[in-house]
Amino acid sequence: GPCTECSCSSGKEPDKDPSHTKKKENDRLCVPKIFFGTRTHKQITQISRELKRTAYSCVPMTILSSRDYTCIHPVVSNSSNRNEMCVELLEGKHGRSCSYYHGVHKLSEHHALQPAPRAWDIEDLVSLGRKLRACPYFAARELMVGADIVFCPYNYLLDPQIRDSMDINLKDQVVILDEAHNIEDCARESVSYGVTESQLRAAREELDLMVNNSIRQKHHEPLRAVCCSLI
Repeated sequence: GPCTECSCSSGKEPDKDPSHTKKKENDRLCVPKIFFGTRTHKQITQISRELKRTAYSCVPMTILSSRDYTCIHPVVSNSSNRNEMCVELLEGKHGRSCSYYHGVHKLSEHHALQPAPRAWDIEDLVSLGRKLRACPYFAARELMVGADIVFCPYNYLLDPQIRDSMDINLKDQVVILDEAHNIEDCARESVSYGVTESQLRAAREELDLMVNNSIRQKHHEPLRAVCCSLI
């Protein structure tokens, strides 16, 4: 069909506006990132090892992973709930902050992670982070801005909440999924939620209280019915 976005469809003269020309040049220069998704963090290490052996080992890269693998804070890394403790430190809720987070730039700008003779893996990042006392988790996220290839587990690409929290935008990017036959299970997990019977009973008791005290009954009664049916 005829083009609708350019002047040839209407017979008009091409737009001579220099800003329009500049915009078109910028669009042309936009190079997509490659997001390489794997099933486990261990597979990312294997893939990065293979990248080191290719002619593309000097390509700017980063590896996105959870705090379980990249947090080096002595207290947070030994906690059972690293995510919440990390957020509390960053927000300074208890008058404390994370000195490792404030040193992120030392790690993200380090020559060992910039385009170099070889690619790196999570262990290299964590080891360097300990040496520089800088946070590997946030350094990896900063490196994503200039990276040509980004390695991460499947759920970082499939789960919309994780994509938002990690600032991942897949529009016009290249996505490669290793062992894609596992995608169905991962997709189910990303939209699933586990709940125990004791949690359901506690929820029902709170909803009973709401309904008996005429607090937003039309909203709480259907929820109570769902809890009762599940129990």
